[in-house]
Order: sequence, then C-alpha cells, then structure tokens
Amino acid sequence: MLILIFAMLMELTFYKYQGTGNDFVMIDNRQQIFDKNNTKLVAKLCNRRFGIGADGLILLENHPKWDFKMVYFNADGNESSMCGNGGRCLTAFAKFLGIIENKAIFEAIDGLHHAILDNHVVKLQMQDVLSVEIHNQHVFLNTGSPHHVQMETQLKNLDVKELGSKIRYGNPYKDEGTNVNFVKKLSDNRFQVRTYERGVEDETLSCGTGVTAVALAMYETGETKNKLIVLETEGGNLQVSFEKNKDTYNNIWLIGPAEQVFKGSITC
Repeated sequence: MLILIFAMLMELTFYKYQGTGNDFVMIDNRQQIFDKNNTKLVAKLCNRRFGIGADGLILLENHPKWDFKMVYFNADGNESSMCGNGGRCLTAFAKFLGIIENKAIFEAIDGLHHAILDNHVVKLQMQDVLSVEIHNQHVFLNTGSPHHVQMETQLKNLDVKELGSKIRYGNPYKDEGTNVNFVKKLSDNRFQVRTYERGVEDETLSCGTGVTAVALAMYETGETKNKLIVLETEGGNLQVSFEKNKDTYNNIWLIGPAEQVFKGSITC
C-alpha cells in the first residue's frame, strides 16, 4: 500500500524593512504563528536566492508589561544578540501596526529599550556600556553585541569579508566570535565604517550596534572629543549620541532612518 504524507504548508505574511541598507524580514507574531525553533525556515526566508532575502528575521511579540517584545534571528537561522538597526526597524513596524504612537518601550534579548519616532527617523536608546578594552591594534566592547573595532587608512578596496572572517574566528574570539568594524577617520566628529557581521558571515551595508561601538571606541581612544558622532556606512549615515559618567557610557542613542520596503506572503 502506498501511503502519501502531505506536509502542512502555511502561507506566511511578512514585511520587509531596512535601516541604512541593513534589511530585515518582519513578522507579526503576537498570535504565536511562527515556529521559533525552526532554524532552517529562518535561514531559508533570509536566503537571498531561495527565500525573501535579509540580514536577519525579527518577530514582534506581545509583552505582558511593555509595548512589545523583539525576537531577533541572524540570517543563518540562529537567535542572536541585540541588533540596533533591527530594533529601530521593529519600532517603525510597531508604529505601522498601530501598537504605538511616537514612543515605545520594548524588551530585547539584552533588556529594555526606549525608542522615539520622528517621521522616518527612529532614535533607539542602547544599553549602558561599562567596559571598553583598548588593545594595541584594536578596541573591543559590547554594545548589546560584541564588536571588534580597528582603524584603517583606506576602506574603499578593503576585502571586508576575507579580513573580517579571519578576525571573527581568530584569537581570542574563536567559536563565540565577534562582529568586526573597520574605521577611517574623516573629521573630528565623522567616521567611515564597514562591518563584517557574525551570523550573516559577510559584510552588511550597515550595523547599528557596530556604529555605536565605533563611536564609543573613537571617544575612548581620543580620536574624537565629540559626543554626537556621524557614522558613514555603505548604506547611509547614522548618528550616535552618548554621555560618559566616570568609566560608564550611558544615555546612548542610535539615530537614523527606518523604512518599510514591501509587504508580501510566502508559502512555507
């Protein structure tokens, strides 16, 4: 006897958002329709040839106390640490869904975040940074995600993927890995940044936690005396403002555009 087994297929509604070229698949998961344990599905949806294509996938979920909850997955399908541009885009998505007006408080993997919307610009408050490690050739710090920051004399012809992957998997980072930021100083308050992101395992056009790390690293090493810094990424410009209280960086804000690209559905 021939037994046919039919898999249950689901039509999934999704939205595509981007923040300075850092793009995300957004799913309204307030009804818990998405299987968060299905890493293969996340990776497939993020695949640029066989899926929708994105640097990551973000679920917007209900929260018992705050406006919403953010669940973020890297393009490889694994749940990841904080994504700054993703948080900004999710705030814009929440506004689109009518969950918030112009302000939000939401929970992410690294804790609570405040956000403010001003037309297409979203300002996201990042977590305080308690430690900045200065090494001979680089700076390391965690801005919700770990970041290696190093200065370069030129970025235009730099092979970010090759060099970034070597640093990402090398000592002392190894299996856990790190994101890698290459920086060129343009002026006292302006820096050019290119970033290799772990989980994407390639260069992305922009990285929110990355430019935040760069801004703090440049201040900590004396490359700038400004506390409002412009970061030029491959996908556009972001701003980071902050305060320093003794050894702690606080009141850190990541500022930039966040826009809906399109809405669609996919059978999965």
